[in-house]
Formats: sequence, structure tokens, C-alpha cells
Amino acid sequence: MGDILRKARLSTQPADVLAFTSSIDVDEWIFESDIAVDRAHLVMLAEEGIITGEVCSRILLALDTIQDGGIGELPLEEDIHAAIESKLIGMVSEDLGGRMHTGRSRNDEVATCIRLRLRDELLRVMRELISLRGILIAHAKVHIETLMPGYTHTQHAQPTTLAHHLLAHAGALGRDYGRLSDAYVRTNESPLGAAAFAGTGFQVNRARTCELLGFDCIIENSMDAVSARDFMIESASAFANLMTNLSRIAAELVLWSSSEFDFVTIDDRYASTSSIMPQKKNPDVAELIRGKTGSSVAALVGILTITRALPQSYNRDLQEATPHLWSAVTCALASVRMTAGMIDTVTVHEESLARQATTGFAMATELADALVRRCGIPFRTAHQIVGTLARMDAAPSLEMIDEISLSMIGRRLSGLGLDEQVISGALDPVAGIRAHVSGGPAPDDVARVIGIFENVLLNDQIALDARCKHVSDAAEMLGCEVQVCKRVR
Repeated sequence: MGDILRKARLSTQPADVLAFTSSIDVDEWIFESDIAVDRAHLVMLAEEGIITGEVCSRILLALDTIQDGGIGELPLEEDIHAAIESKLIGMVSEDLGGRMHTGRSRNDEVATCIRLRLRDELLRVMRELISLRGILIAHAKVHIETLMPGYTHTQHAQPTTLAHHLLAHAGALGRDYGRLSDAYVRTNESPLGAAAFAGTGFQVNRARTCELLGFDCIIENSMDAVSARDFMIESASAFANLMTNLSRIAAELVLWSSSEFDFVTIDDRYASTSSIMPQKKNPDVAELIRGKTGSSVAALVGILTITRALPQSYNRDLQEATPHLWSAVTCALASVRMTAGMIDTVTVHEESLARQATTGFAMATELADALVRRCGIPFRTAHQIVGTLARMDAAPSLEMIDEISLSMIGRRLSGLGLDEQVISGALDPVAGIRAHVSGGPAPDDVARVIGIFENVLLNDQIALDARCKHVSDAAEMLGCEVQVCKRVR
């Protein structure tokens, strides 16, 4: 066992060494991709006359049996590629099965398999992210007029609306989508045909396998094709960035669902209770998203550290990078789904939000702006007057403002046109919010931004559907060509 690649050049490897070097325990991720790559390579070899149609047919039929049996039926080898080939040879003989690897190396094979599987996972995450963004936009529509406190430094700052807050998250996730989309472009490139690193003397048709596997283009330099893992770094970086933004949402849900905030109630499906305190309802899913963000960042750092100083071209170190990639994928996909579920089912406490909207003199900035507009004083002067009011911790009045301004600038603001009506208007949170345009919480402006986000989301959906169709059309084409080849006996 484990000697299909060693038996001519090397002695049999001890079990403990094989266990150390083998990647078979994580290769389940690329089992289906490997079968697809084998099929595309065989179809191309037959079309180019490198192997006969009968050889191609018999190997393809054997691959069907191997696929049906799954990875658990494969012999123990260094990796999934050697295991499939070993199983194949055991089924149809080396004279026949040994021809599958003609014009190919494990180096270009594994690079192709990783790209195929990662491509599919990127499409899945993007699909889930479109759903999450749609949920945020839909809930923003409902809460255009729902007052809530806005924060800086986790301190009450200015009133805003829940719609304005939700759209901030939607905007960040839209950029995450763009990063994943960009990563997809550089992932969906074909290394197949590059062989070990210097190409092959067989007249393989790289364009044909690229087409059959649904890649967008070929990586032209064969050395770059087998050794490049920057597509993994880029994808892992995009996943880590996405997880960071999801973690911010999760952190808010944890805070907002506490008794101290009482802004929302998280649905029971996304909570747990205590083993000892029966009254507890813990936001475990949100907390785990925060925790998994650390795992996602660790995955990125792991890939960067493994690849940072490797010479050209292929090095076995790269085997250790792929498990980090699958870890990052798993975290991102599950966390996007959980976040979407939590937001879509959360109960919003609108009265509590509105009650807290003006806590902590949150209308101070509006009052300072009103002093500037009405009295013509510099904003910095108005800032100092209102700041002094805040230190006094008393309800603002014309008399108090006049006293402060007299001590600061030597004159009363009532003499410059300030009156109680202006002060009262400045302290009205609804009026203040309606005045905040330029991307702010003003309802009309929020509605404008919602329209923009909906158009962007629709365009992203159309582009994603086109990519998915391209991949599925290629898979259908490969399936048809495989069936044609199977009939050649």
C-alpha cells in the first residue's frame, strides 16, 4: 500500500512516514474535482490521438465505479490522485489504467482540482451573500422611520434610524462580495497541461481541457501554473475580510439582545440556555461567528506563512496550505447563512430604540448647528457653548445658553435671533434626522440608497447566474463527451 509511485525508484515507505506525508484525510474536498479532471484529461487525450478511444472508454467506465464507491473505497496512498490511479490500475491493469496519467503530473493535477473546488465554494458563498444583503435591504425598507441611537466609541453620539444602520452593514457586505468576485476571476484559470512545471512533450490540448472544465482562461506559464497559490491567499483574505464584517454584526446582536440594551430579541433557533441558570437565553450563534472569525484569520495567516518563502516551482509545503483554505471556506459559508437567519428572524424593540435615541444629549450636534445657522457664530464657538451645556447636565434653555455665550463671547445669542422655538426644533430627533441627507438617515435619502443597493444587488445576481451557467454548461459538455467516449469500444 502507498507504493504506486515509489515501487520503481524507492523502497516501501513505513506506515508512520506514509501517515505523516499523506493528505488523504483532507483530500475528500477534491475527490469529485479529481474525477472531473481525470475525465476531461482522458477525453482530450483521446481526441488528440494520444490514447485510443477504447482505452479512454474503459478507463472512463472504471472511473464511474470509483466515483460511486467514494473516497472510502480507495487504497491508502500519498494523496487522492495516487489513490484513484492505484484503484484504477487494480481494476483494469497497469497496461490500461497506467495510461491515464499520460502528459500530466500530480503538480498540475492538484492545482487544477483545488481551483475547481474553490471556484464552486466561491460561487456558493457569493450566492449566500447575495441572500444576506437582500435580507438587510428588505429589513431596512421596513425600518426607514425607526429611530435608534447612533454610536461612536460605543457612546451615544447622534440619533439615526435602524434602516440607516442596516444599510451600513449592507454596504460593507457589498464590498465583500466584490472581493470574492475578484478572487473568483483569478481562481477560475486552468493550470492543466503544465505537467510537473515545464510542460509536456505530448501534444496536449490545454484549451480543450480548459473548456471542458469551465475555466475562463489558461495560465500560460507552466511553472507559474503549478506553483501559484496566490489565488488561495486572495480567497482566504476575502473570507477573512467577510468574517470580520460578519463579526461586527454578531457583536452588535450580542450587545443589543442584552438586558442593558434591550434593542432586539434573537430567535430561539439561534440561542441556547445555561446548564445551571434556567432563565438564561444566550446568543451562542452570534458569539460563535465572532469566534470563527479568529479561525478564518488564522487560516489566512497559515497560508501566507507556508507560501511566503518558497522557491519556484512546486514544493510539498503547499500540501499544508490547502486545509487552511477549506477551513476558511467552511467558516465563511456557515457564518453567512447563520447571520442571514438571525437577522431575518430577529424581533426589533422599536420603543426601546426610540427611547434611547436621544439619551446622553444626543441632539447636541444639532443644537450647535442651529446656533451657527441662526446666530452666524463660528461652529467651534457653538461647539464650546453646547459642550459647556453638556457638562452642566441640564435641559438646554435660552436663558442658560445666553449665560454661557455672554461669558464666552461677551454677548447673548438671543440678541442674534436665537429663541426657544429654534432650540426646541434643534432638540427634535425626527426633525434632525430628516435634515441629515448626503448618505445620512433622512428617509428620502435612505430610500435613494436602498434603490442604488437594489440595483447593484440585481446586477450581482445576474453576473453570478451567468458564471454558474458557464460552469454548469461546461459540466454538461464534459458529461456528453464522456458518454460519447464510453461508447467507443
